[in-house]
Amino acid sequence: MCSLQPGDTVAVIAPASACTRSELKRGLNWLKSIGFNPKVSKNIFNKDRLFSHSDEERFNQLKSALYHEQVKAIWCVRGGYGSIRLLNDLKTLPQPKNPKLIIGYSDITTLHCFVQGQWGWPTLHGPLLDRFGRGDNLPGETKKLTDLLFGKKDEISFDSLVPLNKAALKTQTIKGSIIGGNLTVLVSSLGTCGYFLPQGHLVFLEDIGERPHRVDRMLTQLLLNNFFSKVKAVLFGPLLIQKLSDRRLIHEVVLPHFCETVNIPVFKGMPCGHGKKQWPLPMLTSAELMVSGEKGFLKVNSWCK
Repeated sequence: MCSLQPGDTVAVIAPASACTRSELKRGLNWLKSIGFNPKVSKNIFNKDRLFSHSDEERFNQLKSALYHEQVKAIWCVRGGYGSIRLLNDLKTLPQPKNPKLIIGYSDITTLHCFVQGQWGWPTLHGPLLDRFGRGDNLPGETKKLTDLLFGKKDEISFDSLVPLNKAALKTQTIKGSIIGGNLTVLVSSLGTCGYFLPQGHLVFLEDIGERPHRVDRMLTQLLLNNFFSKVKAVLFGPLLIQKLSDRRLIHEVVLPHFCETVNIPVFKGMPCGHGKKQWPLPMLTSAELMVSGEKGFLKVNSWCK
């Protein structure tokens, strides 16, 4: 899989929830403005009360994007909920001859995990297209994203990771690749074809709107499934919750308890996911985590390096 080029076709799909029509239109215009040729079904949305469209239509749009010869990347419009309902049909498909770069986060974690585990494809945990349709993207993060997409940069660095346990204070260099994504969606994949044990990987986790007891329950469920048994490190992005007391419980009780349970380095401070900053994060590519004293430095290579 190589870097994208101006003029490349990017399929735009909504495998989960829908955004507004105006957000979609502005998102498509943004793709055109940076040089892409967006391909989107006129039937991308209907009036389904839970999803952007029926399961059948959402799957057909995903399937079309996966096998279309001219499509180089698949950009998801929005997360929300619904991608997991496509797994039964997705697992029946033969692996496409040409890998596509899947871009998105949140509910799109389901698709990331499937194509990584079943087909060995690298993916890009990055902003959903509706973010650009709303104009919420920040100039700095947008440049990081486009530099990666067009091959102007072949790596991205994260230099402000905060250690959360003793194992994260030991001076060392950890090599592997990044997998993971949204904690809730990842836990929902347990027992499905979208789940695989992250042996030898570094795991990234983030979430939004989950109260402390639910975050603890999900981390415990992963622990009971031996999810972290052969993981090299855990990297937390934001765990956003509006109530101040809940935020304190997550960071002062839940995370410290988790860090005591595992004997691998745990860090926080990844500016990826549902936060105000949404940096792109290449997944299933080579990465290097350098730990020195009270700071962690992560370098992640793009899919074309």
